[in-house]
Amino acid sequence: MAGRPYRRRKDVTVVSLLLLVLAMALGPTPSSAAGTDWWVPTARPAPDSQINVTGEPFKGTNAAGEVRGFVDAHNHLMANEAFGGRLICGKTFSEAGIADALKDCPEHYPDGSLAIFDYITNGGDGKHDPDGWPTFEDWPAHDSLTHQQNYYAWVERAWRGGQRVLVNDLVTNGVICSVYPFKDRSCDEMTSIRLQAKLTYDLQAHIDKMYGGPGKGWFRIVLDSEQARQVIEQGKLAVILGVETSEPFGCKQVLDIAQCSKADIDAGLDELYGLGVRSMFLCHKFDNALCGVRFDEEGLGTAINVGQFLSTGTFWKTEKCTGPQHDNPIGGAASAAEKDLPSGVEVPSYDENAQCNVRGLTDLGEYAVRGMMKRKMMLEIDHMSVKATGRVLDIFEAASYPGVLSSHSWMDLNWTERVYGLGGFVAQYMHGSEGFSAEAKRTDALRDKYDVGYGYGTDMNGVGGWPAPRGADTANPVTYPYRSVDGGSVIDRQTTGERTWDLNTDGAAHYGLVPDWIEDIRLVGGQDVVDDLFRGAESYLDTWGASERHRAGVNLAKNAPAAASSSESNPFTSYAPGRAVDGDDGTRWASDWSDDQWLRIDLGSTNLVGKVTLDWERAYGRSYRVELSTDGATWQTAWSTTSGDGGLDTATFTGTPARYVRVHGLDRGTDWGYSLYEVGVHSS
Repeated sequence: MAGRPYRRRKDVTVVSLLLLVLAMALGPTPSSAAGTDWWVPTARPAPDSQINVTGEPFKGTNAAGEVRGFVDAHNHLMANEAFGGRLICGKTFSEAGIADALKDCPEHYPDGSLAIFDYITNGGDGKHDPDGWPTFEDWPAHDSLTHQQNYYAWVERAWRGGQRVLVNDLVTNGVICSVYPFKDRSCDEMTSIRLQAKLTYDLQAHIDKMYGGPGKGWFRIVLDSEQARQVIEQGKLAVILGVETSEPFGCKQVLDIAQCSKADIDAGLDELYGLGVRSMFLCHKFDNALCGVRFDEEGLGTAINVGQFLSTGTFWKTEKCTGPQHDNPIGGAASAAEKDLPSGVEVPSYDENAQCNVRGLTDLGEYAVRGMMKRKMMLEIDHMSVKATGRVLDIFEAASYPGVLSSHSWMDLNWTERVYGLGGFVAQYMHGSEGFSAEAKRTDALRDKYDVGYGYGTDMNGVGGWPAPRGADTANPVTYPYRSVDGGSVIDRQTTGERTWDLNTDGAAHYGLVPDWIEDIRLVGGQDVVDDLFRGAESYLDTWGASERHRAGVNLAKNAPAAASSSESNPFTSYAPGRAVDGDDGTRWASDWSDDQWLRIDLGSTNLVGKVTLDWERAYGRSYRVELSTDGATWQTAWSTTSGDGGLDTATFTGTPARYVRVHGLDRGTDWGYSLYEVGVHSS
C-alpha cells in the first residue's frame, strides 16, 4: 500500500511527458503558437471577416537574391471616396467596424431602385439586396461595379496568398461626379486625390494598431524601391501610390484651349510626389490639356464621348492610323447619356477606317513627361492615344529612361516590346483564367527575351467587371483547400459574415479571391504562367529602381558649333544651323526645299559617340544617314534609315570615336525641306 501512491505519481508523470511530446509533434511550435505569429494581429476587431489562410507568409529572397511575389499594378482601394463619394458603396475599412464599412449607399435601400449607376453599368433595373454585412446576398459580386471589393481583410488574404506589391491608384473623374445625382462632397479632382492619399495612410495606421503599433502591420506604404524590397523581404505587402484621373493639376482643355500652365504642372507634380505618389497617368477617358486618350468602345464609348463634350466642348476626333498601332474603335452604339447633350447636339459618326485619335501628346504634356522624369516617377501609358504613347516612348528612348508602365491592358499590344526594351513593366487586366493565360502565353517569348516577370491589374473598384465563374462542373475546378504558390500556406474558401465565396461558382467577387483566381490560372494555363507572375515583384522593382538611378546623359552637341548645306530664309525668324543645338525645343534649323541636305556639328574634340537623337519638325527626313568623322573630311555611316516617319528618332550604334557628327538627308518626307528642333549627341 505504501508503494502505490509513488507508482501513481510516476504513471502520471510519464503520461504528462507523452502528452507534451505529442503536443510538440502535432501542435504549433512556440514560434507559431497562438498570439505569437507575426502575421496574425493581436487585436483584430470583432466581429470581422475571416482570412481562411493558414501558414506563415514567405520572407526573404530566392537563391539569386531576388524578391518573390505577385504584383497588382492597378487597384483602387479608396474609389469609394471618388466621384462625389456615393458611386462606389462601402468602405475599405472603418474604425466603427465591418458593419459600418460594408454597407450600401443610402439611396440603394430598400431594394436598389435608385442604384442608377448600377443599372447603367450592369443592365436590368439595378434592383438588389442592399444589405452587405453580414448576409452579402447580392454583393460583392464579379459583375457588381458599384460595391466595395477592397475591404482590408480581403486585401490581407491576397497578401497571405502571395501578393507582395499593390499599386493603389488614387482615382476620380470630375465630370462623372458632376452628372451623378448622389454625392456628398466637391467634384474637384485634386481634392479627392488628397483625401484618398490620406485615407491610405489612415488604413496603414489602422492595420498597425492591430499589430501593436506603428510600423508593425503588414500593409506598408513605400516611397522608394529599396524600401519596397525591405518590406517584401520581411514578408509584408509593399503599397505604392499612383494617380489615375482625367484632369490632373486642373489640366483640362476647353475648346482646345489649355486651362493650366507649366507652373501648375510643376506645383501639381511636387504636391503629388510629397504625398508619396510615384506613378501616374497623364490622361484618362477624356482628352485633356496634356494628351489625347485611347477611346472606349460601343455604348460605353458613346457615354464617355458625351462626357468628353460636356467637359471640353469637343467630341473625340479621329484620323487614319499611320502604323500597326490603333486606338479602340468608338462604335456607334446608343447610350442613355446622350440625353444629357444640349438640344441639337449629337454624337458624331466615325469612319471605321479612321481609328486613331488626332490628339497626341501636347507641349504641356511633354513638359509634364519630362517633369516626371526629373522626379524619377513612373509614367502609365495605358489610356493614352497611340499618338501620345508613341511620342512618350520616343522621349524615353532618347533619354534611355526605363520608367514606363502598362498596368491593365489599355495600351496597344504592339507597344509591348518597346516597353520591355526600355526596361519597363507590363501587367494584364484581371481577365478570366482562360483569356489571361492565352495572352500571357502570347507574350511569353518576349518575357524570356528580356528576362522579366509579369503582373496583373485587378482594377478592383474601377468599374470594369471581373472574371465570371467557370462553374463547379468544369473539368478542372479550383479544389479547396489548396496550397499557395510558395507551398507554405493552405488556402480555403473565404468567409465573411454569413457568406462563403467559391471562385468556381461566384467568380472573382472581391479582392480576397485573387489567390483563388491565380490557382485557377495554374489549372488552366499551367505553372509557367504562375511562375512568371511570381517573378512580378522583382521585375516591377527593377523598373522602379532603374528609374530612380537614371541620370540625364550629357548632350555633347549642346551649344556646339554647327554648319549646314543650306538654311531656309525667313525675314521674321532664323533657321540657322545653331538653332538645332541651342537646347531650346522651340527653335529649329530648316534647310532649303530640296534633297541631299546636311547638318554638321563640331563637338570640339574627339569623343566616343554611340547615340544621336533627332527631334524633327513636320518637315522630316524619310531617308537619311547619321555620319561620323574625326577630321571633318572623311565620313563613315554609323546609322541610317529609309523609313523615317518624323517625330523623335533615336539612332543607337556601337560607340565610335568622332569629333564631327553629320545628319545627311537623302529623301524628304514632305514637300518642304529638312527641319530639326534639336539634335542630341551622346556617348551611349
